[in-house]
Amino acid sequence: MKKLLRVILLILLVAGITSVFIYRDQFDPAAFQGWINQAGIFGPLVFMLIYIIGTVLFFPGAALTLIGGALFGPVYGTFYNLTAATIGAAISFLIARYFLSDYVEQKTAGRVKQLKLGVEKEGWRFIAFVRLVPLFPFNALNYALGLTRIKFWHYVIASYICMLPGGLAYTYFGYIGKEAATGGEGLIQKGLLALALITLILFLPRFISSLRQGPMMDVDALKQKLDSKQDVLLLDVRTTQDYNGEQGHVTGSILIPVEELEQRISEIEDFQEKTVMTICRTDRRSAQAAQILAKHGFADVHVIKQGMTDWLAKGYPIASK
Repeated sequence: MKKLLRVILLILLVAGITSVFIYRDQFDPAAFQGWINQAGIFGPLVFMLIYIIGTVLFFPGAALTLIGGALFGPVYGTFYNLTAATIGAAISFLIARYFLSDYVEQKTAGRVKQLKLGVEKEGWRFIAFVRLVPLFPFNALNYALGLTRIKFWHYVIASYICMLPGGLAYTYFGYIGKEAATGGEGLIQKGLLALALITLILFLPRFISSLRQGPMMDVDALKQKLDSKQDVLLLDVRTTQDYNGEQGHVTGSILIPVEELEQRISEIEDFQEKTVMTICRTDRRSAQAAQILAKHGFADVHVIKQGMTDWLAKGYPIASK
């Protein structure tokens, strides 16, 4: 019975998505706004229902968000847009989880499985990253995350909170567009606020990169991991001279000076979903390297607190050239 329901749902879903792709160029925003206005007090509910269905069927959410801002203003518009987008994302997530995840679980292997496990390990931090910094298509991502074992309520709550900045910005742009078209007052002040929102969105990648960094790790924990032969990467980000100099280096570490890390990131891409620990003499360069790794999607990055200074103070063994 479940197999039959899965087939029926997939047929309906594919038919709906196909229809949206075929006819979305015929979408008339002005006519849509007029239709919502005619719904009177039920307008917000009708709008949210259409937004939810549109999210499930891959209709471009940005267009609906702009319309929400034009129809309901920046405050109510943000609430309606964000709530509808989250509900639609949750439905897409559940569809993937309960009708597709078993099949995908059986078929995934190798690199795909490794990526899936990495996403599951990072949990809400990954959701925060992809919601605050929307590098991936929103509608497709909702289904993709449903194929993982991320907890549903973690997904919903993190999505709602972390989509707020972008949702507010797009809603406000829709509102200010309507104000400009109708000759509303205070356009200069509203334009400055729009500029502030843009600045906020540009700042988000740095902020979320800091969230993706794991907590600092002391040298005792590092020694324990290395002694237990865990599959981790210890990345020394000092200069070549320091690495082979008086302080020496930890056996098994890989040297990539922080100044070269951006250009040589491909050398360690196999560790993108594994634990990476950055070490230097102290913390500054290690923290800089951790930010670079987080920006490139490394899922579990830790800075070794006080680095080689503490390692030597503890009397732990070192290697030299």
